[in-house]
Amino acid sequence: MTLWVIVPAYNEAARIGQTLSALAQQTDTDFTLLLVDNGSTDGTASVVPGVRSIVETEKGVGCAVDTGFRYAIAHGATRLARTDADCIPRPGWVAAARAALDDGAGLVCGRITARRDEHGIAGRAVFAGLVGLAAAFGRLRPAHRGSGFLAPYRMHAGNNMAITAELYQACGGMPRRPSPTDRLFLNRVRRTTASIVHSRTMVVENSTRRLRAYGVIRTARWYLDQGSGPLGPDPR
Repeated sequence: MTLWVIVPAYNEAARIGQTLSALAQQTDTDFTLLLVDNGSTDGTASVVPGVRSIVETEKGVGCAVDTGFRYAIAHGATRLARTDADCIPRPGWVAAARAALDDGAGLVCGRITARRDEHGIAGRAVFAGLVGLAAAFGRLRPAHRGSGFLAPYRMHAGNNMAITAELYQACGGMPRRPSPTDRLFLNRVRRTTASIVHSRTMVVENSTRRLRAYGVIRTARWYLDQGSGPLGPDPR
């Protein structure tokens, strides 16, 4: 089976080197890496020579991810994993994704934690608490419940996922829109299959710059598609 790792990026010249370094240090390196440059203006692609890359000019992380996944499938990928260009996958990330897919999962959702270079122990604990609250709210939200779903709702982070090419195509793929896309994509998968697993060993250290830029309330509104108020969609 051919595994590709897709990394969408927009103006991440300052951070993407850390992400690519983390991918190079994986215990399982039997994968093809694809960078999808979402029309960056800071030379993101030029700072990573030698990495296979394509450009998606239609703005929005959903557009970049969908284009990258479909490109990979067209070039022989049967399994797809994704992280983002401001994230740090732990060394066993690819191995954990592969193991879950080998065990028959259609979609694997990993665990996210705050980046250690952005927070100390207390900050990471606060981040974990907020993720837990968001997950609990998601399970209770009426829109996430009903007879049309084949699997229960559990919080899904788009920057830490793996999926089979067959399921990606069957569910309709990633919504081609700006972020947030994670919840919409998960619900597409939940309407297609019950083969969704969560891996505690598939870990990505997540940037919290949106949370720090927006604050807790505005970040929650943004994730619930209520907009970011007077703030722009890009927290940088």
